[in-house]
Amino acid sequence: MRRAVVCSREDFFYDIHSLVKSFYPSDDVVIFSLDDEEKASEEYDAKLTVEIPPYTDRAEAKNQLKQDLYRRLSQTTGKELPWGTLSGIRPTKIPMKGLNDGLAPEQILRDMKDRYLVSDRKASLALRIANLEKSLVDKLTPGWDLYAGIPFCPTICSYCTFSSSPIGKWSKKVDQYLDDLEKELRAVAKWMKTQPNTIYIGGGTPTSLEPYQLERLLSVIDELFDSKHVLEFTVEAGRPDTVTPEKLRVLKSHPVTRISINPQTMNDRTLELIGRRHTSEETIAAFKMARDEGFDNINMDLIMGLPDEGKDEVRYTLDQVEKLDPDSLTVHSLAFKRASRLTTQWADYKMLSYENSDEVMDMASESALKMGMAPYYLYRQKNMRGNLENVGYARPGKEGLYNILIMEEIDSILACGAGASTKAVHPNGLIERVVNPKDIVTYHDRIDELCDKKVSGDLWNK
Repeated sequence: MRRAVVCSREDFFYDIHSLVKSFYPSDDVVIFSLDDEEKASEEYDAKLTVEIPPYTDRAEAKNQLKQDLYRRLSQTTGKELPWGTLSGIRPTKIPMKGLNDGLAPEQILRDMKDRYLVSDRKASLALRIANLEKSLVDKLTPGWDLYAGIPFCPTICSYCTFSSSPIGKWSKKVDQYLDDLEKELRAVAKWMKTQPNTIYIGGGTPTSLEPYQLERLLSVIDELFDSKHVLEFTVEAGRPDTVTPEKLRVLKSHPVTRISINPQTMNDRTLELIGRRHTSEETIAAFKMARDEGFDNINMDLIMGLPDEGKDEVRYTLDQVEKLDPDSLTVHSLAFKRASRLTTQWADYKMLSYENSDEVMDMASESALKMGMAPYYLYRQKNMRGNLENVGYARPGKEGLYNILIMEEIDSILACGAGASTKAVHPNGLIERVVNPKDIVTYHDRIDELCDKKVSGDLWNK
C-alpha cells in the first residue's frame, strides 16, 4: 500500500515519517507539506493529515506532536509499539542522563512511560542496561578508540548494507587496500598524542584476509599503538567459513582479547536463503577451533526475524548456541535496510515470512540468562521487524566496551578504512563525523585527502 502523510508545514518530517512507518512497516510511506503540489497530485491508497501548530520550544513541540500522532495511529491500527514514540537508535541515553542527573529509578521509568510512551518492560530493560553501562563507564578515562575496517566478505548477505565486497572479486586488490589502510593508520598514529582505550577491527569480515595479510595488519597496529595495554582488542571473525587454525594462531600471536564468530542462525536452510554460504556445522567447528586456540572471550551474533523462521527455528538455534557456551551473545532484530538486497530485490524475497516478536526476543533473553549473561548494551534501527531492538548480553567482565563507548558517544571513534565513520566527541557535547567513501577504488584515489581530513585540527579542536 502507498500511504501519504500530508503535513501543514515541513517541520519534524523525519520524526513523523519514522513513527508512521513503525505502524505501517510494509507500506510505502510518502511525506510532504501542503504546498507540495507535485506530490499532492499523485495517487495514494490512503492519506493522513498532520497539523503542526506554531511553537517556541522545538523539543517540547516535537514530543507533543509525536505523542498525539502515536495515540492517533494506535487507535486506528489497534497496535501499541514497545518503544512508544522513540525512533532514535540509542534508547539508553534517556535513562543514562537521568542517572547522571541523580534521578531516582522510579522517576526515570515514569518519564520514559509518560513522555515517550515506552512500555514498562522496555523502560525497565533500558534502565537496567544503563545502570550496567554506567558502572563500567565510570571506571574509564574518556579518550578515543581505534576502528580499522576490512571491507571484504566471502559473500554479501541479503540484509547487509555494511561496507563490504566479495573478496573473490577483489582478491588482487586486497594488498593495495592494506597499503592504503596502513597509510591512514600511520597518519592517525602520528597525529594522536594519546593511546586508544580500545581497538576494533571490523568489516566486512577481517578473517576473509589471508593469514599473511592478517599478520601484516596486526603487526602495523602493534607497531603504531600500545595494543598490549588497551582495555579491549576485538577482531571480528564473523563468517565461520573464513576461520582456520592458521588465522586463529595469527590473532593469538597478537594481543587480541575478543573475537566474534557469528552464525546469525543455526538453521542451514535459512543460511542458504540469506546468502551466508556456510553451514551450522562450520559454525560449530570454527567455535571449537577458537576455544582450542585459547580464546576465552568469544561473542556470537544472532538475528531474530530471518526469512521463514518462527519459534521452533529460533529455539533450535538457541539450543545449539547454548551447547557452545559463548562468553557474550548479541541478539539483533532483522532490519529492512534501504540499500540491502532484501529491499532492492524484494520480488525475490517477498514470498517468505519475516516475523519477530517480544516472545521470540524473550526466548533469546532467557537463553542468555541461562548461560550466565546479563544485558549490557542496546540499540535500535529503522524498519526493524516488530519495532523491537538489538541487545548485547555478556558474562561479567566479558562486556564489549567498544560497543558501549560507540553507542553512548562517550569516546571519540577514530575510524580508518573504506566506509569507516570517524566520530569526534567534543567536551561541549558537539559531535562531528567524517565518513570515508565505501567504494574501495574511490577510497584508494582519495587516500591522501582522507588522511589530511582525519588529522585536521578543525575536526578535533572545538
